[in-house]
Amino acid sequence: METGSPDDTGTAGATRAADRAGPADQPSPAGPAGPAGPAGPAGPAREEPVWTGLPPGLLRMRRLLLVVWLGLLTLAAGVLPALFLAPLWAALALLPLALLAWGWVMLGRNWRSWRYAERADDLLISRGVLWREETVVPYGRMQLVEVTSGPVERHFGLASVQLHTAAAATDATIPGLDPAEAERLRDRLTELGEARSAGL
Repeated sequence: METGSPDDTGTAGATRAADRAGPADQPSPAGPAGPAGPAGPAGPAREEPVWTGLPPGLLRMRRLLLVVWLGLLTLAAGVLPALFLAPLWAALALLPLALLAWGWVMLGRNWRSWRYAERADDLLISRGVLWREETVVPYGRMQLVEVTSGPVERHFGLASVQLHTAAAATDATIPGLDPAEAERLRDRLTELGEARSAGL
């Protein structure tokens, strides 16, 4: 006389069959649909742009100009009133000095805020301290890319890249670059602009 229910017999038989089967014969816990868990993102993650900052020569040039102009203003505000009015009026020189200290700090923050990034289809330019501004210049809309350098910029070994597009709102300028980098950027942007325009 056998003991146990038919359900027990079936369970035991299934267990013995699973023991005889190798690891490759046993189904994976995830099933045929693949690994369990939430589905991955629908597409590849968007690549972050590689930002490039401006060289420190631009900051030195701007701070030197600030010192020259405000230094002259400080002398005028302190010496002239003291000579023609009273020595007490020399305290007016404190105003340009305070403006010089404030401008020195703000120029550094503004210089650090400037950066640009070359992407596959466009050029990004970001700048601004209190109000951040980011300009996207598509390569296919570029009409003219030129390198300019004034007397003061040439003295400091700097140049600027000016971008002219089909829409004036997207025109942009990257100031204070090394001349070699400015020429490289001009040639690359011109080449990419011609290639994108030909593909339209």
